[in-house]
This record gives sequence, C-alpha cells and structure tokens, in this order.
Amino acid sequence: MEVASGQVHRTYEACPAKYSEYTPCEDVERSLRFPRERLVYRERHCPSEGERLRCLVPAPKGYRNPFPWPTSRDVAWFANVPHKELTVEKAVQNWIRVDGDRFRFPGGGTMFPHGAGAYIDDIGKIIPLHDGSIRTAIDTGWGGGETHPAPFPYDVASWGAYLLSRNILAMSFAPRDSHEAQVQFALERGVPAMIGVLSSNRLTYPARAFDMAHCSRCLIPWQLYDGLYLIEVDRILRPGGYWILSGPPINWKKHWKGWQRTKEDLNAEQQAIEAVAKSLCWKKIKEDGDIAIWQKPTNHIHCKTSRKIIKSPPFCLDKNPDAAWYDKMKACITPLPEVSDIKEIAGGELKKWPERLTAVPPRIASGSIEGVTDEIFMEDTELWKKRVGHYKSVISQFGQKGRYRNLLDMNARFGGFAAALVDDPVWVMNMVPTVGNSTTLGVIYERGLIGSYQDWCEGMSTYPRTYDLIHADSVFTLYKDRCEMDNILLEMDRILRPEGTVIIRDDVDMLVKIKSITDGMKWNSQIVDHEDGPLVREKLLLVVKTYWTLEEDKQ
Repeated sequence: MEVASGQVHRTYEACPAKYSEYTPCEDVERSLRFPRERLVYRERHCPSEGERLRCLVPAPKGYRNPFPWPTSRDVAWFANVPHKELTVEKAVQNWIRVDGDRFRFPGGGTMFPHGAGAYIDDIGKIIPLHDGSIRTAIDTGWGGGETHPAPFPYDVASWGAYLLSRNILAMSFAPRDSHEAQVQFALERGVPAMIGVLSSNRLTYPARAFDMAHCSRCLIPWQLYDGLYLIEVDRILRPGGYWILSGPPINWKKHWKGWQRTKEDLNAEQQAIEAVAKSLCWKKIKEDGDIAIWQKPTNHIHCKTSRKIIKSPPFCLDKNPDAAWYDKMKACITPLPEVSDIKEIAGGELKKWPERLTAVPPRIASGSIEGVTDEIFMEDTELWKKRVGHYKSVISQFGQKGRYRNLLDMNARFGGFAAALVDDPVWVMNMVPTVGNSTTLGVIYERGLIGSYQDWCEGMSTYPRTYDLIHADSVFTLYKDRCEMDNILLEMDRILRPEGTVIIRDDVDMLVKIKSITDGMKWNSQIVDHEDGPLVREKLLLVVKTYWTLEEDKQ
C-alpha cells in the first residue's frame, strides 16, 4: 500500500470490509492499550503515522442514501447501520424496531414513556424553551465512570431531533461503542452528534458555549472526582445557562426498586450532586417529577465572595478557558469575565434567536478577538451569503430541498457559511482548526451555531459516511507544511457519504495538486471559477464521491 509521497496519479484501493465502521481515533482495538479507569481508553487515541489506513473506507453492502429530513428523524435503512442486536436489547425500551429493510424510531425510551416531544414540553414548563433565549444545547451521552450497565438507557438522537422543531440546536455526544452506535444512529437520522466522552480531557468546545446542558440517565458519576465532570459542564455553559438532570438519582423515592438500588445509596448520590452544584454557585430552579434543573449564575460577583467560606473548588488561574484540544480537565471553576455590576451578564448579553445569528457577537464587540472589528464581522456575513448563492448556482443539487442534511465546514472561522444556510433544512458542524486562529469557535456559539475544535492532521471524532456535503475553505493552504495532503483527503472520503459533495476553495495551484490525488479516489471533480470571475487565483474544486460498496466476496 505505501508509495513514495512524490508519486502522482496513484490509485487508492478499498480497505477490507472489516473497516466499514472505522473511526481512526476511537479504534476499538487500539483503545485497549489504554487504562480503563475513568474510561480513558474511550478518549481520542489517534494512530501513529505507521498505523494509518491508506485506503478508502467502504460503505456496507446494500448501503442506500438516507431518507430526506424530516422523514429521517423516524426511519433509517437497516443496511446503512446493520446493528440487529440493538433492537433486541432495546425492545423493552420502546425506542427502536426493525421493520423489514429499515429501522423505525418511535421517539420513546425509558425516560420518554410518552415520547420525547412530551418530555421536552415538561422541561419547557420550567425554563423558557419557546422564546429564543435558549438556542444551543449539549446532550451528554453516558461515560465517565469505570463501570456502566451495558445497554445504553435512552436514545440520544430523539431529544436532539425533537428540539430542532423548536429551533434549538443540540449537540449530542456519546463514546464509540462496539455494540451501540448511538452517535451513528443520530447522524444517520440527520441529528448533530459526535463521538466523545467525559473522562480526563476537556470537551472540545470553548467556555461559555451552550445555553443548556442535558443528561437523561446518562450514568455519568457527577458526584465523583471532586465534581470534575459537573465543573466541566460549568465551563461550557454560558452565564445563566441551565443544567437538566433526569433519571437516577432524581425521583429516587418513586423509582429505587426499579433501578435495583437502595434508598440510602440513591439519596447519598443526590445529596452529593446537590453539594457539587451548590459549590459552583448554581441555583436549583426546580425538581418536578423525574426532572431537576439548575441554573448557572449570570456573573461571578457573589461566587468569588463565597470562596472565602467555600474553599473548594477554587477559581482556575490558567489564562485560556477556551483551550480544549487534549487539555486536561481541572477541579477548579472557570472564572466568568469580570463585570462591574451584579445585574450585568458576564461576557455580554446575547440577543434572542434568530437575532443573535447576525448581531455582532459580544466576543467581537468587546474587542477580545484580536484584529476583528464589528465591520469585519458584518462584511464576512454578507460575503458568505454571496458565496453560498454562487455555490447553489454551480451545484444544482444544493438548491434541492432534502438533497443534503448533514453539512461540515472544515475551517469555519465565524460560521458565515452556516449562517447563510440557516433557512435551509440542513445543519452545519462548524470546525475550527487548532492550528489557525482558534478563538473564533466562541463566536460561532454566540451566533447560535455549533461546532468543535479539530486538527485535520488527525481523524475526526465521527463515523464513516457522516456528512452529505463537506466545505473546505483554504484548509489545504493552512495545512500545507503540517501533514500530507492525502491524509486529509482520505479522512474527508471516510466521513463523506457515497454520492456526497465536497467544495474545496483554495489557490488554483493547490487545487490542481489536490485533483491529481482525488482522481485516484473514486471522486469525480472539476475546477470552476471564483464567484468574482476567472481572473481570481482562488477557485473551487467541486467534487462528487461516486457510489460504491464492498461486495460480500471481499470479506
């Protein structure tokens, strides 16, 4: 397989069938080399240069294009995610069933006996889900302890799917699991998700990102390790943001027998969680039936005063609360930006959705992003409207509703590409490369969009065939001297669906080099002019990945 990197026009072969679900940085076999304690083995552990796959990850036999949104919320092709054992395990939990050649998702689950919609309505009776003040949410899948019961207790995708109809954009994460594929199902159904786990590293999001965090039977030991995991939730919650907990230990007086745990054990767990939340200066809003909700303070004036009495956890001293790429979690409170008045919202108040999408984000207005003014931001928003209009004129499928659902922007900057698509039935995962100016991810969240940090010399924490369309603006120029171009292209191929589209925007010389590689990757591509005409050196390489799968005789 190895060929000298100078050689052009090489043809890439298909990987063996066993790699059809391959996730390079969450490889099940490699993970076993790492400690099981606190699920460290489930964190990102990427292959060394010699371990990299240099082949095309195949789709399973019988793979078909997913159903268009919103049908995909409730139905998926069995051939695309062939996990029959799930329906046996989950049959009693009412969230998935096989119906001939497809899976159906009734939107139920252990925590949602009346369906996810009714559950969300219950939350909406306690906090404002309907007025645009809550837009971004994070759903923590399970993880964080040494032992967990095997069956995943609820369907991560339904919560996110049903919030989307209320204009709330939820990022779900759960670990890679050989028999569960929760994240894979979410993505197949057109709902944002990534592989991730609360273990020892910070989650790959900036501070003050999410309006709301949610755990339903996620079995994360919030009370252990000095409250480390709740402290991390506090870091990524915006001032005034909410944390929702349902399932054990909430409402233990009613459920303790069914959970097969003692009253004493559950009561102790709840008291310990309440104590951690209090130590973070959170206020418990309400506990109602199976749901408990806390709120983070809007600034830290009172909290800093309270440290004279409550010594633990202390405030963090490190200077970059947004750093979250292999940075370790610490048992200290991330301080909110300073305020002069108790009524002030730390870091600046956000407009309600949808105004916040185009309003100048507080991080830019306050001058905290070097070299970026209000005017630069406004011009960027207009530029991307123009560019997306151009994309739609040169890619006929882009204008067809339902043709694309899951979109990836590999170098998102301020999220202008995603903002220009806000009225289309799509969602965009906005990746901010760790090698450039990574401070803009906080801006993306302030606009009410979602995303993550990413180093494109490594694999992304997602399954093969996640995205329908990948947008790569100046990615190859950014990584020119950092890693091999074909490594990035092979990773793009892995996470792109058969018949998916790629838009690569870069200098024409760079595009010619890229095309010489992709011509050997079962990609059909053409170079087209920049939106401002043929005299601009920057051009577009438009790609369609061909449809192919591995036949069974290659197993």
